[in-house]
Amino acid sequence: MAERRPKDKSIPNLATDLWDLVRAYAKQQTIEPAKGLGRFVGWGVAGSLLLGVGTVLLVLAVLRALQDQTGTTFDGNWSWAPYLLTLVICVGVIGAALSAVRKKGSRP
Repeated sequence: MAERRPKDKSIPNLATDLWDLVRAYAKQQTIEPAKGLGRFVGWGVAGSLLLGVGTVLLVLAVLRALQDQTGTTFDGNWSWAPYLLTLVICVGVIGAALSAVRKKGSRP
């Protein structure tokens, strides 16, 4: 069988078409996924910042509640106890978060 070639396509036109095709493919396979990844990372960073600020405010609320709402329980020599209790709560939250990350990371 004879090879069929379009007569109006010259080598420079074919090279230009090939270059355009390669550029379009590269954009489709690199730039578009990178835009999606950028959005994903942006929302992740924003969520992490909001979660961090919320956690700090919640810990401060617990500390203030222990200091103000417990009457004279933590007065005098026990004035350090609300800080220790708040620290224990923070360590517990950090431990729970690390445990969740480890469980999620160990999945195949």
